[in-house]
Amino acid sequence: MTEITLPPVRGKLLRDEPLGPYTWFRVGGAAEALFIPADAEDLADFLKALDPSVPVTVLGVGSNVIVRDGGVEGVVIRLAGRPWAQVTTDGDTITAGAGALDSMVAKAGAKAGIAGLEFYAGIPGTVGGALTMNAGCYGSETKDVLVSAWGLNRKGERVDYALADFGYTYRHSQAPADIIWVEAVYRGTPDAPEAVQARIDEITSRRETTQPIREKTGGSTFRNPPGHSSWKLVDEAGWRGKLHAETGGGAMFSELHSNFMINPGDATAADIEGLGEAVRADVLKKTGVQLEWEIKRIGRRL
Repeated sequence: MTEITLPPVRGKLLRDEPLGPYTWFRVGGAAEALFIPADAEDLADFLKALDPSVPVTVLGVGSNVIVRDGGVEGVVIRLAGRPWAQVTTDGDTITAGAGALDSMVAKAGAKAGIAGLEFYAGIPGTVGGALTMNAGCYGSETKDVLVSAWGLNRKGERVDYALADFGYTYRHSQAPADIIWVEAVYRGTPDAPEAVQARIDEITSRRETTQPIREKTGGSTFRNPPGHSSWKLVDEAGWRGKLHAETGGGAMFSELHSNFMINPGDATAADIEGLGEAVRADVLKKTGVQLEWEIKRIGRRL
């Protein structure tokens, strides 16, 4: 394979960088190149100068992704570090960088007495990912609190989006997939800081007791089909806590929450994705309901 030509940067640019350590599952091959931009200007300059034929993939904190064993072609961009994680408040609004953890947005709201974003404490990802998939939990979604966001397209040009421009539906946005989000503005409602914090504590406690957050996992595996709960379908099909025989016990659905896959040992990406596909097929056969992936799968299979 011919090595891709990359423009100069101020941030970090790593060749053949293993991506497993950057994901919650701790699996997957290497990125042909991994770019961690210093700031939005660095990212814009890089995109403008990069050959348009080079594929670009964005990776957040790796909480909701399977990187396949064959690695990822082109450039993987990761928005990590302080310049990407700033969270500020002003009145009833919160402005957050795309690399900020969703939980930090919720905490900033509590500190400033801004209610409405407590549910972000239950989402194990970043603002960029939340914008992309209308992330939500416990009855609330990103669309309920978002005001606007801006990002960069594949050409490095700034694009500004108001809430209505996203065309949000359940776990889906109509915004072009090539936009790399840089910053978002949210609006909540005034409330006592201690009341907001109490609700965050309740969500955090509930998550710790019902989800395998200390395991090598990837968050919710499947979207909820209309009229159904994915965890119930997986559970009723008999997959809770069951090792996948064809992968030699390399991956399983959690005993604690049957819509969470876990890597209990040394599973490969193929083991984990194979388990998900086996369960999809089994649930379809037994119930007639087609489960759709919520976890993103990127890269090449071996």
